[in-house]
Amino acid sequence: ASLEAFSGLAASLASSRAVLATGPAKSLVALGLAATATADGRRVALLECDLATPTLAGTLGLSARPGFHEYLRGEADTERILQSLVLAGPASGRASEPLVCIVAGEPAAAPVPLLDSERSDHAIQGLCRAYDLLVIDGPPLSEDRYALQALSEHAGATVVCGERRDIPKRLPISVAGLVVCD
Repeated sequence: ASLEAFSGLAASLASSRAVLATGPAKSLVALGLAATATADGRRVALLECDLATPTLAGTLGLSARPGFHEYLRGEADTERILQSLVLAGPASGRASEPLVCIVAGEPAAAPVPLLDSERSDHAIQGLCRAYDLLVIDGPPLSEDRYALQALSEHAGATVVCGERRDIPKRLPISVAGLVVCD
């Protein structure tokens, strides 16, 4: 998918300071949305919160550790988990700053208590203050609903991503600003 494919979605979410992506295509949409907003000249952070099955580091060629998991356990500070991704070429648009990425880190066997912690809340609130947009690559819909609820409390919009046939009719969370994309 190209950055152009995400411009309509980005425009519809422009008033949100934080967006949670979940569903089968969550990581692709989170990355596309974050890259599009960065190319539009916004300061953007992409936070991977799928602590059970992290993929962002491998996808983008970033260091897998330390990540958000290590931060939540108190093993790494903020400066160590922020990684910059510079957009290049025609797709970079009006980007004046790199896309800041926070990968999940080491897989967590029990992610819910970490994501539903005061430390997680504090980190997400800080990222929302520091950046024009925070895109949260959330846990899948099949994850414990409490992890999704904890993250959706911070999001101005939740995007459920994937083919309609792969998205349950009854979502495990209730959200405001829901956008379903396929």
